[in-house]
Amino acid sequence: MAKLPRQSFTAEFREQAVRLITEDKLSVPEAARRLGLSAKTLANWVYKARAGQLSEVGESRQPVSDLEAEISRLKRELAEATR
Repeated sequence: MAKLPRQSFTAEFREQAVRLITEDKLSVPEAARRLGLSAKTLANWVYKARAGQLSEVGESRQPVSDLEAEISRLKRELAEATR
């Protein structure tokens, strides 16, 4: 099976995701499910935001095209539906 490309998220998206946890008081798993990303990734963002280092996250990664992100999302949905 081919390895999925890593997604790259904008700083604005990461900040808004962290606000769901800190301001809207959603749980990490619930917010991650709504956003379609890993709870561990979101938990890492919250940890980095509290340490004041959120802007440094993911800067070294190559951006993923819209098509690659859509393929990744569809594969994830298929895996969940298959379960």
